[in-house]
Amino acid sequence: MEFNCLPPTIVFQEVPDEISLCFSITGCKIGCKGCHSTELWNENYGSSLTNKAFIAWLKKYQSLISCVIFFGGEWQPNALIEKLLIAKNFGLKTCLYSGEKHIDINISQQLNFLKTGAWKEHLGGLESPITNQVFRDLTTGEKLNHLFIKNHHNNHSEGANNVAA
Repeated sequence: MEFNCLPPTIVFQEVPDEISLCFSITGCKIGCKGCHSTELWNENYGSSLTNKAFIAWLKKYQSLISCVIFFGGEWQPNALIEKLLIAKNFGLKTCLYSGEKHIDINISQQLNFLKTGAWKEHLGGLESPITNQVFRDLTTGEKLNHLFIKNHHNNHSEGANNVAA
């Protein structure tokens, strides 16, 4: 089973403390107002991510990454689950970024991390303290949103304390 995706990229901020290979899956039906990736709405955009192609990407980056992220794909659960199982067999952690509020249990059972919640411009993303989005470590159940929020005030005061000392 397969779906289309953009060429994967290595990302550092989407999963705290992980270097991730990110696959942006096309065919998103949510269509959030203000979406920064509207090209992902067209399921025919991108190229087919067969299991063979997915394995080739994992082999290429295996020594550099610790996690695989899918931006979407939950609308094709069987194809997504196949890829998650392959990634786990490579010893990699798995993550899904979804605009949905709830994810099929058969998918979430294959994930280490899950981001849920549609993009709402007035609430912001994970870096916003008022976001509707939730980033969770599914192995512990812990909500990790606090790791995305930059606390500039504390950083500046620490620097000021160091100078004063």
